[in-house]
Amino acid sequence: MSEITQFLTPKQKALAINLDHNIYGTFAEIGAGQETVRHFFRAGGASNTIAKAMSAYDKEYSNAIYGTEDNNRFVTQTRLKKMLRHEIGLISERLIKSEMPNRRYFSYANTVTTINYHKTFKGHGWVGLMFQHQPNEAYSEIFLHVRFKENEASLQQETLGNLGVNLIYGAFNYFDNPRSLLKSLYDDISVDKIEIDTIHFEGPAFPYVDNRLMSLQLVKKGMTDAVIFNSEGKNMLPADILYKKDVFAVRGSFRPVTLVNTDMFEKGLKMFLEDTGGKPEDTVVIFEITTFNLRATGRIDERDFLDRVDILAKLGYTVMISNFSEYYRLAEYFTSYDIRYFGIAMGVNNLLMVFEEQYYDHLSGGILEAFGKFFRKDMRVYLYPYMDPETNCLLTSKTLKVDRNLKELYKFFIANRRIVDVEDYDPNVLEIYSRDVLAKITNHESGWEDQLPEGVAEMIKERGLFGYKEFHFE
Repeated sequence: MSEITQFLTPKQKALAINLDHNIYGTFAEIGAGQETVRHFFRAGGASNTIAKAMSAYDKEYSNAIYGTEDNNRFVTQTRLKKMLRHEIGLISERLIKSEMPNRRYFSYANTVTTINYHKTFKGHGWVGLMFQHQPNEAYSEIFLHVRFKENEASLQQETLGNLGVNLIYGAFNYFDNPRSLLKSLYDDISVDKIEIDTIHFEGPAFPYVDNRLMSLQLVKKGMTDAVIFNSEGKNMLPADILYKKDVFAVRGSFRPVTLVNTDMFEKGLKMFLEDTGGKPEDTVVIFEITTFNLRATGRIDERDFLDRVDILAKLGYTVMISNFSEYYRLAEYFTSYDIRYFGIAMGVNNLLMVFEEQYYDHLSGGILEAFGKFFRKDMRVYLYPYMDPETNCLLTSKTLKVDRNLKELYKFFIANRRIVDVEDYDPNVLEIYSRDVLAKITNHESGWEDQLPEGVAEMIKERGLFGYKEFHFE
């Protein structure tokens, strides 16, 4: 496997590509100028690399070249793919490949919108590359979605250009080490300048890449705060599924998911729909796992992560992986997409953690600032009861005790229905605890199967998940 051995600037990378006579392709950039190809022109030797560079900036010309979009939006994944496939088609049509049998061809494209005049919208875009990692090989592709963080259009354009160079250089030099490729995207770019919240690898250059693990890398490396993928394991653009929707979330370790988790979700969601008057098709349900819940042994176990995701996917759930340890950050994230209402199903123990002041020492306003961000007027906590195994007492919002100095504030949230009890719970599942189920699985004890949703126990046994091993006795 190739490794990144030194840090190269965008100019150095562009020159290295230009000096390789066997890398040749096209550039098509919409929305922020021709910022990527500019590096290759300036580096010298560009005629070795650039077959064509264009900017179909005008919408009518863009539509004439690449076709129209159903929603007339230009900064979309669909538009990016149309651009890449169109340009690759022209390479095949116009170039006689037999004359340069060792060439590896590529097409780079981006379609972006930068910060608006009033600076109320930072801008975002799609960036992609189709390339041959070996001569005469089928094309592989990488596409990613970015969100700009800088406050000047010129700075965003410069960052976009650097990112494009990093992508092209990384694809040809680190295709056999996708983690290094991903890391190299931020060479000479601070994570404070741009966020990558979606990435996808596909094709013969990446035969063993699991895009869910690459999504996890985005969160681990601080390239984004959260990633979302559907039950098919496809990385979803958060804005596409969250914007102007009602969001109902369930946070947990789901190691493994139990009947308590599903009862909490189903009963809480039913109440949420009644409270909002929303339709199920307008409501996005998210099963969220924070990276803090992935560190079972002090580090993130990627195999264990995939096991949890696979089980949730089998149940048909959309999964979100985040780096949010505090709940208020989760609420802030969702509301940044202009959602209508936010509901979250939560167990008693988790609510007690919300009321722990020590978790907010880093905020200038302390716990009050956190509460202001979390207990918004358009959100509600659906509190699932907890059967205390030591006292055999049922804990609800009415019997829960918080610190004395927060008691009146707690009563305020109860009175204003920011916290409501899930009353239609199934009493038969209250004494199911994930930690006990996991212990039985790893210790090869019986009796845990009927504490999980239908089909989950079979999946754990078939795939040997969570330390399960089937014993065969002579």
